[in-house]
Amino acid sequence: MPQQLQWYASTLSHYVGAAVAIVALMWLTNRGLRRLGLRGDAAMGLALVVPWLLGFLIWNAGPIVASLYFSFTDYNVLQAPKVVGLANYEKLIGGDPNFWPSVRLTMAYSALTVPIGLVGSVAAAIMLNQGVKGIGLWRTLYYLPAILPAFVTALLWRLMFLPTRGGLVNSATEPIWSLFSDKPPGWFLDRDMLLWGFVIMSFWGVFGANTVIVLAGLKNIPRDLYEAASVDGAGVLARVRHITLPQLSPTLFYLIVMGIIAAVQVFDQPLFIQLPPGSPTFLNVYLYQQGFTLFQMGYASAIAWFMFVIILVLTLAVFRSSTAWVYYESEAKR
Repeated sequence: MPQQLQWYASTLSHYVGAAVAIVALMWLTNRGLRRLGLRGDAAMGLALVVPWLLGFLIWNAGPIVASLYFSFTDYNVLQAPKVVGLANYEKLIGGDPNFWPSVRLTMAYSALTVPIGLVGSVAAAIMLNQGVKGIGLWRTLYYLPAILPAFVTALLWRLMFLPTRGGLVNSATEPIWSLFSDKPPGWFLDRDMLLWGFVIMSFWGVFGANTVIVLAGLKNIPRDLYEAASVDGAGVLARVRHITLPQLSPTLFYLIVMGIIAAVQVFDQPLFIQLPPGSPTFLNVYLYQQGFTLFQMGYASAIAWFMFVIILVLTLAVFRSSTAWVYYESEAKR
């Protein structure tokens, strides 16, 4: 017990020391900026940003630059990095038979989960926005799955997707799959079905979180727009098409970008679910296997930068297309 108290006291002292150091850094920065002629809120604002910026440079920018360097090296953690030029990228593009199947699986997963999840979230949010009683309770119930730890979600769905007739999902869908086969779907143990298992599982967390965000966007739409449309004789579908979706477009834009980033980087659930031998895995899990199982840190860094390029290209495409379909009321008033 005394050792535990000593540990608590030591930890508390470290936190207090860090807090004092941050406050001192902000005070010194504010004072220095004022001496340089910067006044008022500008100096205080920059002083508040400095601790975060310093933390970013140490804990984020440093590892990012290091990973870029390691991607051009042969580095196995135990020995010093050896520069090999573009060898890791050449292996990644043409010499690794497991890489492109992982890319295809990840892209297929992203192409399915992002639009299907978005459509489902918008539909659920519109229904919940129709004067439902106890809306706070419904929001909580929809969001609860999003706060469950990833490994708990993986374990739950692995049990639900048991590849037997007794599995919960197979039992519920037996009238459907029994029309085409005598054997129940293997889901995560079947190379042809594992993608659909992960797609269904993704809705467990993403659907509820996105629904809450879309519902918040619906609450910000002026009611007089719907009243004017009703007076003009617009039906439900017309109001959704010409009022709801344009007004929600900034929210949908945000969800699409964040959904793409999350889908390409999916990691937790595939890591905790054992896939059949010889089947491809997701790109982020493959990166983890190369870096932390095989200790090929140089090659893993190259995979990480390839993932960065994929996310960059996809998000830039969404940003470029946003001028045609994202509506900002502030811009319309100019």
